[in-house]
Amino acid sequence: MTGSGRAAGGRAERRRIGVLVLGNLLGGVGVASGITVTTLLVERLGAVELAGLGQAVGVLGSALAAVPLARLAARRGRRWSLGVGYAIAALGAALVVAAATAGHLALVMAGFCLFGVASACNLQTRYAAADGVAPEVRARTMAVVVWATTVGSVAGPNLTALGRTAGESVGVLGLSGPYLLSGTAFAGACALIALLHRGDDVRTGTGDKGVGPRPATVGALAALRWAARRPTALFAVVLLATAHSTMIMVMVMTPLHMQHHGMSLRIVGVVISVHIAAMYGLSPLFGRLTDRWGPLRTALLGIGVLWAAVTLGYAAASGNSEALTATALVVLGLGWSLSTLSASALLASVDDDQVRVPLQGAADAGMSYAGAAVAALAGPVLAAGGFSAVNLVGAALLLPALALAVTLARRPAVPAS
Repeated sequence: MTGSGRAAGGRAERRRIGVLVLGNLLGGVGVASGITVTTLLVERLGAVELAGLGQAVGVLGSALAAVPLARLAARRGRRWSLGVGYAIAALGAALVVAAATAGHLALVMAGFCLFGVASACNLQTRYAAADGVAPEVRARTMAVVVWATTVGSVAGPNLTALGRTAGESVGVLGLSGPYLLSGTAFAGACALIALLHRGDDVRTGTGDKGVGPRPATVGALAALRWAARRPTALFAVVLLATAHSTMIMVMVMTPLHMQHHGMSLRIVGVVISVHIAAMYGLSPLFGRLTDRWGPLRTALLGIGVLWAAVTLGYAAASGNSEALTATALVVLGLGWSLSTLSASALLASVDDDQVRVPLQGAADAGMSYAGAAVAALAGPVLAAGGFSAVNLVGAALLLPALALAVTLARRPAVPAS
């Protein structure tokens, strides 16, 4: 390749990553703006026992979308899958606002389900960034796009009060107001991806213009069966599900725990903001660490940090310390980041073109299904045993990944493929 060709390729690559960064930023704003008030909104329309159900339905929406979006990416390219996904999420946010104002909880839940598709899109951007990247810089490249979520996700919860005011000013239920901001952000992400994202990498087997061969891909179940026969790939799939479940179990009940101890909505928003900042803010550092240490060592560190987080959360349950609660949520976010990035790097390293993208979609679906299940259980767990029980269950969820990690650590290193 000539010097001018390499320069043009470099510019195209930077442009592609830049579009993914901006799209993820807007997606982060949208998801975080809504997620902060989800449990509060359901409690307002239903009961404490149903509070976790709203988050569960949103995560379920992400799970249901993961495999179809991956299939669309394999057939038509990342631009189509991300653009369509963000458009569906924008419609979901609009439905939440309308249904909540009318007092129809069932329709609000339907809106949450569509809203959750945005999370599937945000997750898929990390794989889009990894397409075709050299193995020695793969994790840090993924981390750059993941990091963009920091800005949006930190801003989102802090826009809660503004969203509530905006909602009341246009005559909708105040707690649904943040979803107005979410819908606007998702629409912006959809337009950005649809208009500016070009040149899906050859590793997906697609291109925006259909250039080049498109290798046949297997289904999601076949991809999971393939992973089940390969311990490293299986560990990546299990780690995504367990780390996400632990994070969801604790995070979705924290706003209720805080409000039950007399903390204001403003303080709730700040705590959720710092938690989300921890989830994404150190991604570039963790990406370099993953490239240097290897995904397995980084994953072990992530599991250990998650265990420390639920230990702190258990301690915070006995009092109303804002500082201890915030610290537990920060550590929880760091552990999630380390675990998710290392597992994603393993999945992105799969060399089988027939399996890689379907397995990524299946793993993200499993991650979201697991999160939906524990979110649905979180409300009854909180009601039955308080915030301490929530953290104990979070610790138990880590055990399958820990067992597989210990087994892998005793084996010679093997690739995910």
